Amino acid sequence: MTIQFRSRQRGLSFLGLLVIGGLLAVSGVIIAEIVPTAIEYQAILKAADKAKEGTSVAEVRSIFDKAAAVDNIKSITGRDIEVTKENDKIVVNFAYQREIHLAGPGYLTLKYSGRSK
Repeated sequence: MTIQFRSRQRGLSFLGLLVIGGLLAVSGVIIAEIVPTAIEYQAILKAADKAKEGTSVAEVRSIFDKAAAVDNIKSITGRDIEVTKENDKIVVNFAYQREIHLAGPGYLTLKYSGRSK
């Protein structure tokens, strides 16, 4: 007399696979929209560092606008930056936000701020 044990199948059901695939697709689309804003933020930091070489507020904003034109920066202009002086050094501060439309009335708001080094 032999006793057979019934083994349960393990794994992922088709419905579970569809749910996980849908979640991965939605998160991939959101990440694909966030990455360009992060790259633009890095370009803005670089432009702010370049702009601090100016000697007057108008010159700093002009240098920033020229760097923004080269790097295709659309979120912020030279008028939006704040130019201050700390310990005889020019410091460029900026803050802006980007909104990414998700669905219906839902938006993802990303707030960026920084200053020159």
